[in-house]
Amino acid sequence: MRNFVFYKPTKIIFGRDTIPQIGKETVVFGKKVLFVYGKGSIKKTGIYDQVMKSFQDAGITAIEHGGVKSNPVLSHVREGIKIAKENRVEAVAAVGGGSVIDSAKAIAAGAVVEHDVWKFFRTKKSIKKVLPLTCVLTLAASGSEMNGGMVVTNEETLQKFGIGNHLLQPLVSILDPSTTFTVGPDYTAYGAVDALSHILEFYFTTREPYTPVQDRLMEGLVINIMESCNRVMARPDDYNARADFMWCATLALNGLTAAGLGRVGFPMHLIEHSLSAIYDVPHGAGLSVVMPGWMTHQAHENPARFAQLAERVFYVKKADESKMAAYGIAELKAWFEKISCPTDLGALQIPEQDIPRIAENTQGLAKVWRLEEYTKDKVEAILRLCT
Repeated sequence: MRNFVFYKPTKIIFGRDTIPQIGKETVVFGKKVLFVYGKGSIKKTGIYDQVMKSFQDAGITAIEHGGVKSNPVLSHVREGIKIAKENRVEAVAAVGGGSVIDSAKAIAAGAVVEHDVWKFFRTKKSIKKVLPLTCVLTLAASGSEMNGGMVVTNEETLQKFGIGNHLLQPLVSILDPSTTFTVGPDYTAYGAVDALSHILEFYFTTREPYTPVQDRLMEGLVINIMESCNRVMARPDDYNARADFMWCATLALNGLTAAGLGRVGFPMHLIEHSLSAIYDVPHGAGLSVVMPGWMTHQAHENPARFAQLAERVFYVKKADESKMAAYGIAELKAWFEKISCPTDLGALQIPEQDIPRIAENTQGLAKVWRLEEYTKDKVEAILRLCT
């Protein structure tokens, strides 16, 4: 196990009827707050009213900035930064899923500097200060509620970039599983795929030869995500299933799973970011297409790791590691299909002839993420396994 630093300033408030606490938790950081949310579903579910009442009770003036889309875009972030600066807000509060929280993080970072926020994503500038951020989570998927990562799409250049900084971690995150009762089966499934991908990126890209504690932690989370997702699909209002699912998604990418693994990478996300940047497909849907193809490609190089997952998660018992690896990948792909996620580019209506364009689009982010081994040719080869 490698040396590591695990630092989590995020206060998690988990459970039913916890949303009314957002006001008193946020007012600690300021009385003038930018309230970031999505397209308006929180108004239909009553969450918006709960949050606004909590703000009022705490004496907070909330300046609203709604309209975040499922693949958050740079123009909306820039608009939020402008509003934050004009109103001299003291903190940011996000209510929504990962896209909303990521947008809020970008606004929190961009509101305290004079240069354009996109320079952070291109690593031309480093983050040294941010506005305090609190959030209410309404979708289990990204883990953004307890990590320092953020992803935004520059719709002008069709670049979807993600960066991380410990200052971007929310200071308070409220997780009420009942808020996800109204999340439909499609985005529930996409959330499960997203959470699984976070775990499997670490699981398969670590170069450490012996990590038994982390392996069992990650394998257990994979099993629990799949099982809780199945329970949610069968009964959407099952509180315990939603709670298990939400907490697993948070743990998948809060830094704990990667602790001690040394250098790890996000190659599956690298490729998917091009799909959602160019075609605006849901992130989880893009990942369910990319993951089996990437895993098939990589299993030829290191079948033992993939065979281990197949044995421990899917209970595969075969002597040959390559066959075990292939069977495990097939089982995961079959589960994606069971929960109605796409598993090939055609299902996303992406033509095979676009593969060179998609591969070329990955190269800017590959440089930022130091994944230089993912050349255009290698990405093309992986994408051809996704057809």
